[in-house]
Amino acid sequence: MKRIFLNIAAATVLFQLASCKKDEFLNPVPTNQISDLSAFDSELRIEGQVKALYATIKNAGLYGGRLQVFNDIRGVDFVNERTNVVTGFDVYNYGPANSSGNSVEAVWSRAYYAINLANVFLAGMDSKGESVVGATKANAYRAEARLVRALCYHAMVNLYARPFWDGNGSKPGLPLRLTPNTGSANFDMARNTVAEVYTQILNDLNFAETNLPLTNANATQNVIRAHKNTAIALKVRVLLGMRRYADVITEANKLVPATAPFVAPTGVRHALNASFNTTFTNYTTVESILSMPFYSNEAPGTQNQLGFYFRHDSQAGGGAEYSVNPAGVYADANWKAGDARRAQILMAANKPWLNKYTTAAPYTDWAPVLRYPEVLLSLAEAITRSTNTVDARAIALLNAVRGRSDASTVFAAGDFANADALANAILTERRIEFLGEGLAGFDNTRLGLPLPAKPGVTAVPATGQNYIWPIPASELQLNALMTDN
Repeated sequence: MKRIFLNIAAATVLFQLASCKKDEFLNPVPTNQISDLSAFDSELRIEGQVKALYATIKNAGLYGGRLQVFNDIRGVDFVNERTNVVTGFDVYNYGPANSSGNSVEAVWSRAYYAINLANVFLAGMDSKGESVVGATKANAYRAEARLVRALCYHAMVNLYARPFWDGNGSKPGLPLRLTPNTGSANFDMARNTVAEVYTQILNDLNFAETNLPLTNANATQNVIRAHKNTAIALKVRVLLGMRRYADVITEANKLVPATAPFVAPTGVRHALNASFNTTFTNYTTVESILSMPFYSNEAPGTQNQLGFYFRHDSQAGGGAEYSVNPAGVYADANWKAGDARRAQILMAANKPWLNKYTTAAPYTDWAPVLRYPEVLLSLAEAITRSTNTVDARAIALLNAVRGRSDASTVFAAGDFANADALANAILTERRIEFLGEGLAGFDNTRLGLPLPAKPGVTAVPATGQNYIWPIPASELQLNALMTDN
């Protein structure tokens, strides 16, 4: 029988290998691998593989930190201080023009690695895993794998492909790899369209919503593993990027009641914390929908940590890679001095620095992926853009996010000349609320805005060649059907 190995790199599953069977002594398996002959023998091993999927996307090249940084420095609110390509200087300059660049290769390879692990897992559940755990639990595990796959495809389609609005998804997207790569077959594959990629992402998330549990075992598990509301919140983000505003409203309404107080009515009762800063000291509150956890024995690694990028080197080991742009949202007169979020910006060397991630080396701040205020503001924006009015509910949602940190500001309909003015205020609130959390680049490209001018860098129009990233050189070399951007 052909023996296929599932590479389980995450330390979280190594303990499972202690109970070896007789055939494992006769056919020994490396200690960091599980044979396909036994990988689905027990629920313990199946559960371990699911945990390994999360560990894979927690890699610094993806949602463990660098993906958030890359998307933030594609906006205007940070200034590069080190001119170090290793820490994203090419991304900051609205490249990377070089298809063999570190960032281009890292995100692509890590995302497809995670996608392949998800595909291997899904195939194993079909062939054996379901018979071990039963259909209901098998579908719950499949749902987690498919949500991880959706996260990876969404990360890539927003960097390596034209936005959905350009041709209504008809432009080249990504190769949709949905079956496991476990051998030496020919894996040449042409690019699917952007629309096809989004359709697959939504199919995965719809399956996840249907089959994930309402809640997980405890508050920590509700933040580090997916449940129904995780899938819904991610759909809100995906649909916002497609400008399907009516569908954004439909999905967000599952998590947001019609009037304040805004608390998710089912599943995990997501709500805003009373204090904004609590979100970044207590990582397991109901405000956090999905985060990548880090601990002292499992840190992101050198030059990957969010604190390293954004803190000054005088602040407990910060790398001083990116200061806050004094001419960006930091200078907005409506962001008042008394706003609690201002307390996360500290002055050092006569420059402002983001102090949202405060732990010293080894930088164990959890990396945020989804928070409840994003759902609130996405809903507010979708209502505003779909109705083209200064809508009272949209204003209430905006006030909920602003008022949590700045009780002195209460927006009223008269503050906005028209729907565009309200939409711009919502976008500004997103820039303030999610500074350093990786939404800036996504917000620019989904709306067709230029990548903005900033110190040392000229603006890139939405039609520009470097508005999106090139396809990695390694993919172009190994995939004969691949085409570059």
